[in-house]
Amino acid sequence: MTTNGKAKAISLEFFPPRDIAAQEKLVRSAKQLLALQPEYVSVTFGAGGSTRSGTVDTVRMMQNLGFDAAPHLSCIGATRAMLAEILDGYRQQGVRRIVALRGDVPSGMGADRGDLHYASDLVRFIREHSGDWFQIEVAAYPEKHPQADTAANDLEHFVAKVNAGANSAITQYFFNADAYFDFVGRAHAKGVSLPIVPGIMPITNHSQLVRFSDMCGAEIPRWIRQRLAEFGDDKASIKAFGIDVITRLCQNLLDQGAPGLHFYTLNNADVTMSISKALTR
Repeated sequence: MTTNGKAKAISLEFFPPRDIAAQEKLVRSAKQLLALQPEYVSVTFGAGGSTRSGTVDTVRMMQNLGFDAAPHLSCIGATRAMLAEILDGYRQQGVRRIVALRGDVPSGMGADRGDLHYASDLVRFIREHSGDWFQIEVAAYPEKHPQADTAANDLEHFVAKVNAGANSAITQYFFNADAYFDFVGRAHAKGVSLPIVPGIMPITNHSQLVRFSDMCGAEIPRWIRQRLAEFGDDKASIKAFGIDVITRLCQNLLDQGAPGLHFYTLNNADVTMSISKALTR
């Protein structure tokens, strides 16, 4: 992907399939998305390690398909020894990139949340244990992490991750480009110079989008909510509307200098393919 004559990388996120049918669907989607020549693909990681084996298996599957695969790694509920073992395993597997996250605290987990409490602690641990072997991606929240007290406090946590040794960042998804550029500007004012790549969530399902957004604190603009409500159960109209809205958002981001795009594919290929093909190259 190029815009204004400058190459813009894209990356993709997948989640580990829960059964054989889902795995077959993921393989079909991934093979289609190979055509986009993503810089890398990331694979999510369950809180407290609930999908740890699934992450490892899916990373290996993505590598076998020809992708540079980056596993998500969460420190919640993990000891330093557990994390070291995981990192060593990924290194032996040829993985060169990690998405380092604190992770969500599973319900029922008490005070014992593991040896490391923040993503900045995990980034620092990866650097201490593995040196510069891994490119480390961290999360950024243009509209504030839902558990942060203030936007300023959230930005300080982001800067701490950067200072601990992160190489680049992926944002939570958003639908307001101004929120992204405001966050990038505030980060730059704090001395952050690494790439902050906008995370992109395709719109394909109204109720699913509302559920995701309520959980992660992403704001759905009122006009988008109203249009989606008007479509009701008309999936084709929702899909067409979503492709149009997100394509315009992506083009705006690229035209104004975003370093690339990170698509949350939800293990589906068609919408991400449609958006990518519609962008100026």
